[in-house]
Amino acid sequence: MNGRPPGLPGEAGTSGDHTRGSPTFAPSLDPTGGETYLRPMPTATLDQFIDAIHSEFPEDRLTFQKGIPTFHPESAEDAASFFKLVNRLGRKTFITSFGNNIDPVGDRFADLVTLRTDRLNQLIEVAPGDFYITVGAGYPLREINLHQTRNGLFLPHSSLPYVGSVGGAIAVNLSAEQHGHDLPIKRYFIKATIVTPEGEIIRPGSVCFKSVSGYDIVKIFAGSWGLLGLVVEATFRVMPFTAADEFATMRQKGIDRGPLLRTLSPENQSTDAIYSRKIKEKFDPRDILPIV
Repeated sequence: MNGRPPGLPGEAGTSGDHTRGSPTFAPSLDPTGGETYLRPMPTATLDQFIDAIHSEFPEDRLTFQKGIPTFHPESAEDAASFFKLVNRLGRKTFITSFGNNIDPVGDRFADLVTLRTDRLNQLIEVAPGDFYITVGAGYPLREINLHQTRNGLFLPHSSLPYVGSVGGAIAVNLSAEQHGHDLPIKRYFIKATIVTPEGEIIRPGSVCFKSVSGYDIVKIFAGSWGLLGLVVEATFRVMPFTAADEFATMRQKGIDRGPLLRTLSPENQSTDAIYSRKIKEKFDPRDILPIV
């Protein structure tokens, strides 16, 4: 058995030089009990990773944005295949979009292929009678209200001065203040199509009113800053446009990644912090979506 991960350029049908990088982990069977565990495996170089992307996806899926190689999925299946490739080759990635709160430039992104949601920008479903709307993660948040007034629908956070995508707004859990109370976007975020870091496509949540009696898992992804997976499609509970005047005094709150960083710090031993880190480890056991 050679030392290369399956699918590296240079194996059957490909070419390229191979160097061993820092170890990552891959699933294997425990020979004593048949259980799945993580075994060390070598890491592909950036050039090998780029070659593998070119070999598995249409050429236009990979571009260079400000010198950073960037993958543009056009579907949940594209994103799932990309994440599986990231895992298989022992790489890491970073999710971004237009108006992103962290611009992927500079040395800390030099060894990454980032994932950009700009092509996931469709208006997918509008249900005026059931008061919900589904859009792609790359859809501009402000355009929801611009285009849905004709349907008599209104999403409070679409009226905020946030210049960014729906996925970005969910990632930071875009919040506003109204009458002295916080109003986070996750209050209206009811369902999603999500690709987990291991490449599974899941669809948590429901468009039904009062569909859960316990904690709704879709809410976990609001405020996760893209560390738990990729939101491909998002469904929001909307309200009649006649309610818009009730939110006239709503003001956008600042966006701050600091609380998340403090929560995920190993030094933080609060119950909430320990629980948050366990959620991160559960969804992303190989840490392919690290804090950058």
